[in-house]
Amino acid sequence: QVQLVESGGGLVQPGGSLRLSCATSGFTFSGYYMNWYRQAPGKERELVASITPVGGESYVDSVKGRFTISRDNVKNTVYLQMNSLELEDTAVYYCNTRLSRNEYWGQGTQVTVSS
Repeated sequence: QVQLVESGGGLVQPGGSLRLSCATSGFTFSGYYMNWYRQAPGKERELVASITPVGGESYVDSVKGRFTISRDNVKNTVYLQMNSLELEDTAVYYCNTRLSRNEYWGQGTQVTVSS
């Protein structure tokens, strides 16, 4: 059974940093794209970052230069390092993968950026 479990969220001041983790199980992690999404209250869910099975990265424009996605194919874990955090980064962050026509999501972890 596919499972994705996020951790690492919390409260941080503007300009601060957090590292999110997503521990996975139930599929061959090393063979799949992994994604980070976020959703703020009243807004649509947004794709933030993606990583290919071999480490190729892509980002939404608003986080380029501040966020870094990475993966550990031994630990079956994907990370999101978030630096220079801004108020607009406040959201629930979810990890995601797609297996065939099915999408899988973690439970989410709250990131709150506040002064």
